Amino acid sequence: MEKVIDIEERIPTLRERRRKRTNRKFLALLFIFLIILAVLIYSQTKYSKIQSITVDGENLYAEAEYVKASQLAIGDSMWSFNTEEVEEAVAKLDWVHEASADKNWLTGVEITVDEYPAIGYLEKETGYQKLLSNGYAVELPVDKVDGPVFTNFENPETRGELSAQLEQLDPEVSNMLSQLILTEGETASANVTLYMTDGNEIRAKLNTLAEKLDYYPSLIAQLEDGQKGVFDMEVGITFRSFDDLYGPPKEVGEDEETEQP
Repeated sequence: MEKVIDIEERIPTLRERRRKRTNRKFLALLFIFLIILAVLIYSQTKYSKIQSITVDGENLYAEAEYVKASQLAIGDSMWSFNTEEVEEAVAKLDWVHEASADKNWLTGVEITVDEYPAIGYLEKETGYQKLLSNGYAVELPVDKVDGPVFTNFENPETRGELSAQLEQLDPEVSNMLSQLILTEGETASANVTLYMTDGNEIRAKLNTLAEKLDYYPSLIAQLEDGQKGVFDMEVGITFRSFDDLYGPPKEVGEDEETEQP
């Protein structure tokens, strides 16, 4: 005989399940409402705004230049920008190699820059400018020159070739550069004259400069003590001493010969 379940016996159970289900829905909606309310309140407070922008790694230009490039400002929403877009904007600066941006806690932005290193100084009519490894000349005058000087390199493309050649040099050789002058031409095969810190002079082609200068330490090791002169590296490599080119230097006080009547 089948057992008959009275519907009235099940009503309390169904009512309890319905009540619990309704309570869960209410709590879920209340939670969502409170989250939305909290976000709205937060967005209206100072804690949702940029309160500080710091820059690390800057050396060539003031911090304000990097903040301007980032297109951020104090008071902007912390959630209105993408850090990758900030990084790309700052990295577009001619003197910046790489840039990174991070949201620091709730109200700060930290920008870190990696600037191109300086390789020397570009000589201008009005003074000197730092020349960076990518060929960019920093548009600020300098008071102190403590590296090699580059003369007549007004063409950006020629500066780019110069930078590419110097990047390949062994530090032992690059540290011996005193001045490099563009003497003829504006292309990669332009003629250049180098003055070294040890007193020697080098004449070379710009586009083979690194290749030829690799031999310089071994070449000067073969010179006699105190011997100085000109290395011609435009085609092959030859050397002539200053004595052969200009005659031996005269001693201080030595009388010059005069013709007798």
